[in-house]
Amino acid sequence: MRKVKDIFKGKAVLITGGTGTMGKSLVRYILKYFEPHRIIVFSRDEYRQSLMKQEFRMYGDKLRYFIGDVRDKDRLLRAFDGVQIVIHTAAMKQVATCEYNPIEAIKTNIMGAMNVIDAAIDRKVEKVVALSIDKAVNPVNLYGGTKLVSDKLFVAANAYSKIAKTKFSVVRYGNVAGSRGSVIPYFRDLVKEGVTKLPVTDKRMTRFWIDIEEAIGLILYALENAQGGETFVAKIPSFKICELAEMMSPTGEYVEVGFREGEKLHEVMITAEDARHTLEYENHYVILPEYDWWNIQNKFYGEGKKLEDGFIYSSEKNREWLNTEELLERLEVLNNF
Repeated sequence: MRKVKDIFKGKAVLITGGTGTMGKSLVRYILKYFEPHRIIVFSRDEYRQSLMKQEFRMYGDKLRYFIGDVRDKDRLLRAFDGVQIVIHTAAMKQVATCEYNPIEAIKTNIMGAMNVIDAAIDRKVEKVVALSIDKAVNPVNLYGGTKLVSDKLFVAANAYSKIAKTKFSVVRYGNVAGSRGSVIPYFRDLVKEGVTKLPVTDKRMTRFWIDIEEAIGLILYALENAQGGETFVAKIPSFKICELAEMMSPTGEYVEVGFREGEKLHEVMITAEDARHTLEYENHYVILPEYDWWNIQNKFYGEGKKLEDGFIYSSEKNREWLNTEELLERLEVLNNF
């Protein structure tokens, strides 16, 4: 985890989707290491909010719980009153669910993003960081398509916010290891059900590995350093899904089952086209906005290194890989978390 100054000190912070895996982890981390004035947990899940109230009851004076949906602009306007920092994690995230309910996915992931942007500008929020995912890059399913549009909206929002001075940026990474809906809990459930050979789409399949603290670290870095319009991309190792399946399978074996709808063989987070205006740093990449609304080119990016022509940041062509031993170590850490 990178060390950052207390960017939350005395600030009111609102987290959309605050009862989800990332939202809840952010709440825990901010309360543990920083001194915010208050954190507003904004979500539509009444039951999960009640569970959070019990779990975080020792922080009662720091936490507020708002029932609401990002589809409801009026509710966002009320919730954003007096807020300085917004972290937007709310989204419909299940690929199959989005395919079967496309209009609902558009309402949440695209219209919801527009509502967050409008509310943030109207309430003069200082900084907004929206969470993205690899599926937004060269999307092959509706979920990825909606997240691509969402990313574009948050980047372009800087063109509308000069008077309010709200700065919008995006943070992009793959599925967080062990998070709800990712492959590790899926494999665990299958093992509990008695499956002896875990299913793998294709033995060539690769993915990026990022844990929750690494993801939070990038979010905090973006909040501290964003000038407006950047996309911060995690620099993280790759691994092979078949090796993970062998480790988690009771028999050490897997079976190839073929592709599911909307599934990619490899994850991509920076395309060759984006690489033309991307800078590389020790722990991350920054995709610069094509339009410089804030005259930011010389404010923050002097240390960055330009990428070579044709560079693609994908889990297949990554420079860093987890070997079997490293993958096992990370898996054990998750099991003990």
